[in-house]
Amino acid sequence: MLLAGLSRWPNLFPPNFSAFYGLAFCAGAFFCGPMKWWLPLGTILVSDVCLDLYYLHLGYQVFDLPLLRYQLCNYVAFAVLIWLGKRFNPRSSFRYLLAGGLLGAVLFYFITNTASWLFNPFGNLEYTRDLKGWLIALTMGTQGWPHTWEFFRNTLLSGGLFTGLFAGAMKLTESAESAKEKATEKEQAPESEAEPNTAPDEAGA
Repeated sequence: MLLAGLSRWPNLFPPNFSAFYGLAFCAGAFFCGPMKWWLPLGTILVSDVCLDLYYLHLGYQVFDLPLLRYQLCNYVAFAVLIWLGKRFNPRSSFRYLLAGGLLGAVLFYFITNTASWLFNPFGNLEYTRDLKGWLIALTMGTQGWPHTWEFFRNTLLSGGLFTGLFAGAMKLTESAESAKEKATEKEQAPESEAEPNTAPDEAGA
């Protein structure tokens, strides 16, 4: 969780390249009970507080209402990733889990970029309230920033990469524990007692 939180820090990774897409999905698939909700969302909340304080120190108005609405949509998007992960389970195949993680990254991008267009927290003139403005938000973005399709590429790559790492680690751990349990059971199994191999007494003539 600490590494996932650090992956959101500015300039540590490329924009929108984060471990949290894969982590939120795998939390839904592998974590038990309420932990699959409060642990990833709580970690995101703590990291958001740290990021808000950092940007506030740089002079950004991080507590403006449009920005807070957009930030709330990020939580909705992460909750969707966890919900999607719940449609899977630890017995799902690795390829099935990887495909789910990639689908989750696509949904996250679609939800957050739609929210960016709808709430427009930075007042971007390109985000007009029509179909053209929405398509610009999904493909090109605003001037002075990389194209949003590049953000989508990073979201998709990191979602697939970290889903593969998390799911692969869980599968390997499960396989190692299963092999260890089988070995322990074999060692503790009682040795079968040898059957007596004595011939019955022959009757006297």
